[in-house]
Amino acid sequence: MTIYTTFGFWPAVLSTLLVLYASVMPSPLSLLRRLLSRAETTYHHSPNGTIKLRLKDQSEGTTRLVDFSKFVSNLLPSCNLNPILFNGHLQTIWTVAKPGDNVPIYYKRRIFDQEDQGYAGSFAVDFVVDPYDEAEARAKATAETSSLAEDGGERDTGLPPRTTYLADAEWKVLDQGDSESITPMLVVLHGLSGGSHEIYLRHVLYPLVYPSDSSPTRQKWEACVINSRGCAGSKITSNILYNARATWDVRQVVRWLKERYPKRPLFGVGFSLGANILTNYLGEEGSQCPLQAALIISSPFNLEAASLSLQSTFVGLNIYSRAMGSNMKKLIDRHSREITQNTKVDVEAVKKITYLHEFDREIQCPTWGYPTEGAYYRDASSTDSLLAIRIPFLCISALDDPVNILLFLSSSIWCFGQAV
Repeated sequence: MTIYTTFGFWPAVLSTLLVLYASVMPSPLSLLRRLLSRAETTYHHSPNGTIKLRLKDQSEGTTRLVDFSKFVSNLLPSCNLNPILFNGHLQTIWTVAKPGDNVPIYYKRRIFDQEDQGYAGSFAVDFVVDPYDEAEARAKATAETSSLAEDGGERDTGLPPRTTYLADAEWKVLDQGDSESITPMLVVLHGLSGGSHEIYLRHVLYPLVYPSDSSPTRQKWEACVINSRGCAGSKITSNILYNARATWDVRQVVRWLKERYPKRPLFGVGFSLGANILTNYLGEEGSQCPLQAALIISSPFNLEAASLSLQSTFVGLNIYSRAMGSNMKKLIDRHSREITQNTKVDVEAVKKITYLHEFDREIQCPTWGYPTEGAYYRDASSTDSLLAIRIPFLCISALDDPVNILLFLSSSIWCFGQAV
């Protein structure tokens, strides 16, 4: 949900002391701690109203229409943050530094060849499956898989944990589809240089793909993650990388799913850069969009504003932009042979990349024909795509997110949809 925290310095110090003290004291202090950890959540939607959702009443067997914005505000719980993590910087650091990895999602991977030769290359799609023995599954995939298209059939051993390839027999079953399946399915896009292994993504997937007996509906969902080219241990097989409006791989996967599983309701989820890509896809599809609804989390929306914001502060430039630039440069280094096939890319300039905007200047601009990174940002931003979306669409953002600085937004949660 979109979060706005009101912590100042002394309230943060007080709340930290209370957290430590409450660990040995009775419940009143625990209550006070919860009050201090409460964050403000605000909702914004089209002033012309939002679409009506048709909800089923399982007990009475009836249906009723509910306004989308009211449905969201009634559904989301109050936001209670850890008072020790009193700003966006600490929350961001904690997601990286906290010990343990107790959200195991298991995947089987398939390599798709892009059908549109204007965007030639291959990309990896990870399908969520039931838990399996990793060593046994990898051995089976190696022995039985002859159709790995990556890098001329070369098998990539650098896959993320709990991920292996679909064996030929497994892929045959998946590719045949099921014309009667009505199981809901998520199509997920990760953030910049991330992948299906990212902890934030797995936290969202886990209760849906592995529901517990205590789940409200116990409805098991299917899900797949579309990895951006070169991410999550995949290989780049052409000189075409991906960018902030790289909707072509998403479009192919969604079309494939609708052809094989025509009765399945499909839902999109995007994080960060993947949220921007998904928003652009929804806008391009408009009223013909095959997805039933979509959720985006921490979208930059206005890439130019976000980039200028990062460059305007010491922390933004030298911590966040530097880290993201470093991650993208590592991706390029791993696939330098393919990327440098583009003669417009200045190899020496690429070696000097430090910040994210420098990566966009030296890689994205020559690859896609933009004169400057500003021109790229303005063209790839998803702000204009918002008005063309014609399905239920929920955006969740934190106003104190240090990376996703929404300069042009005054809202926290946006609910879009054509009014009826």
